[in-house]
Amino acid sequence: MNQAVGNLESAIAHGIGLLGTRPDLAEQQAQEILQAVPGHPTALLLKAQALRRQGRTTLALDILEALALVQPNWPPAHLELGLARADLGDSAAALRALDHVVRLKPDLPEAWNALSQQKRLLGDSLGADQAQARYLAVAIGDPILLEAGAALAEGRLAVAEHRLRDLLRLRPDETAALRMLAEVATRLGRYEDAEALLVRCLDLAPTFTAARHNLAVALYRQTKAAEALREVEILLKDDPRNPGYRNLKAAALGQTGEYEQTIAVYEALLQEFPAQPKGWMSYGHALKTVGRQADAVAAYRKALDLAPHLGEAWWSLANLKTVKFTEADRIAMQGLSDRTDLVEEDRFHLEFALGKAFEDIAAYPESFAHYAAGNALRKKGLGYDPEETTAHLRRSKALFTPAFFEARRDYGAPDADPIFILGLPRSGSTLIEQILASHSAIEGTMELPDMPALAKRLGARRRGDQVSAYPEVLADLSAEDCRALGEDFLARTRHQRKLGRPFFIDKMPNNFAHLGLIHLILPRAKIIDARRHPLGCCFSGFKQHFARGQGFTYDLVDLGRYYRDYVDLMAHFDAVLPGRIHRVFYENMVADPDLEVRALLAYCGLPFEAACLKFHENERAVRTASSEQVRRPINTDGLDQWRNFEPWLDPLKAALGPVLEAYPNNLKIAQKSGS
Repeated sequence: MNQAVGNLESAIAHGIGLLGTRPDLAEQQAQEILQAVPGHPTALLLKAQALRRQGRTTLALDILEALALVQPNWPPAHLELGLARADLGDSAAALRALDHVVRLKPDLPEAWNALSQQKRLLGDSLGADQAQARYLAVAIGDPILLEAGAALAEGRLAVAEHRLRDLLRLRPDETAALRMLAEVATRLGRYEDAEALLVRCLDLAPTFTAARHNLAVALYRQTKAAEALREVEILLKDDPRNPGYRNLKAAALGQTGEYEQTIAVYEALLQEFPAQPKGWMSYGHALKTVGRQADAVAAYRKALDLAPHLGEAWWSLANLKTVKFTEADRIAMQGLSDRTDLVEEDRFHLEFALGKAFEDIAAYPESFAHYAAGNALRKKGLGYDPEETTAHLRRSKALFTPAFFEARRDYGAPDADPIFILGLPRSGSTLIEQILASHSAIEGTMELPDMPALAKRLGARRRGDQVSAYPEVLADLSAEDCRALGEDFLARTRHQRKLGRPFFIDKMPNNFAHLGLIHLILPRAKIIDARRHPLGCCFSGFKQHFARGQGFTYDLVDLGRYYRDYVDLMAHFDAVLPGRIHRVFYENMVADPDLEVRALLAYCGLPFEAACLKFHENERAVRTASSEQVRRPINTDGLDQWRNFEPWLDPLKAALGPVLEAYPNNLKIAQKSGS
């Protein structure tokens, strides 16, 4: 009897050993055992594992579902069931099985890792991060890593960082600790730190797949799309079907402007794994960018069919701007908002969408209440400090004097390629971009992150509590330094230029804070200030949820103060560099587009082209919230929408102060001068 048991155990061990290299032989081994011992649980599991590894997952699932029923408390069976369901694209069913596994056996690393992947595919970013932290901890079993992992899972990032840094001082080559510390840095938005830690980790352990995936994400978050794609291709070489890797590839391709490739990747992925609400939503974003609005709406609706609670999908519909919600939509969203189990990310997206839904039916008190609730939730997690912005602009005014620029008259790269459109978000900058990009000599790109990234690098600021050396550090740059920085900007943005036109647009609105740097390193670049009525611009920003950045937009007082600081700095540069900046008032452009477009092209040194007045016929990809609006002729629809909400705008008016009163005078001046 003992010999028979020993032979059986030996046969099973042999079959398990074949799984990694010859799953077909592992299947044969399992079948032989089952002929001798019908219904043997471990042999059934071995057969299912072998079938799944051969791509015959449907057959494996039949075995596993029956096995799970008779073995309700056996973790390996339910783990394999979860993995099989995941392979077949049924993330919701996979999640149920994997949740059961970790309840049965909380120290099973593979289950936590798979659980993290499925939660992310279903749109639960917080749950995915928590599961990933548990995976990191239990994978090693080190007491300090376990403690750090628990802190990560609970969001106690300072505790996790302290424990991990202590450990790395003792064991600097501990790859698991390096990866966990990179996770802390990622959650804090310190992507450069995360990148450095992960590069070190992969130097020590080149086959550490999870660390490479984290590195690709960190690179993508820094808009280093080409570098991210290189890492993703390495990952896909070993695991070509992995939906997480393919989603990341599609997103990175989108960053480089390769939208047709992006769409193709999403379509192949969703055909194979159709139960991915976030995948459908991202697919919708890509379709929206290339102007396929009806297809984008269908993709967003598909995401909501799969995950009705997904607030970001509701907001994505609202963010099309030209699509109105139905009564059924409004009722569905209100029902969701009454739930107490919504995660905060879903809730604030839903509040912004409800604001749009009630605005559609002119229910302005209800609309404002939802916009205000969404903004309050969003602001809570950002830590925006308006004093920091004011201080930076004050320091900029002190540094950038006429004497400063006169002493550096011949600095910078000589190229005249860039056209910077800057100001505040929702100021009409996308309209200006679309007009200019309809000219045969100008290419539109996107809101490029390169100038703010350059400023951050020059400031050498690594943590939020550190004082940046920028902009004062610019005083120490030589002529050679400035020329090299200008050439570096041009090199970094070259991959965005697909059409080979002489000029290209950088539409990052926040670049107004870096005007001194722009003039210093690219003295021949064009600078266009897009300006809109303070209440119209600021309240439009208040209604908008931005994917990242623009932390000042989630509070009416912060918005008013930011707009006031912006106007103050622009007035300073008007005085210091007279004529350097061309200002376009949105109201002027709407009132007399022919006059304004001609003045705009004259400033750029380009002849008038009629296509610039037919900008709405331009089929180029547009990556901002105004993408659908600029595909229509100029209209007055958005000019005075803020007036519907004027009863609630007193805090904004007070924060704007004299800037609000002066704006009509500025507008009259602009109309007289034609600029």
